[in-house]
Amino acid sequence: MSTQPSSAEAEHAKGHDIVINGKKRHFDGPTISYEQVVQLAFPDGPSDIIYTVSYVNPHGHDGTLAPGQKTTVHEGMEFVVRKTGRS
Repeated sequence: MSTQPSSAEAEHAKGHDIVINGKKRHFDGPTISYEQVVQLAFPDGPSDIIYTVSYVNPHGHDGTLAPGQKTTVHEGMEFVVRKTGRS
């Protein structure tokens, strides 16, 4: 039985370079949550703002994230995070 990770596991273990609001970031992990993307985009908050998070996957799977949701991370993904209003 092999204890070496599969190529997919190895890819996720090394992390990914992603882009958030035009800034290159490195993210370790197979998935990223709405909250993690917002934290990377606006590390100083504020926390009482509702954000719109959209993403473009280089494999053609675009989408949006809402609070509590997550998506699989792929190398080169681009996220746009915008403040949309107060909660």
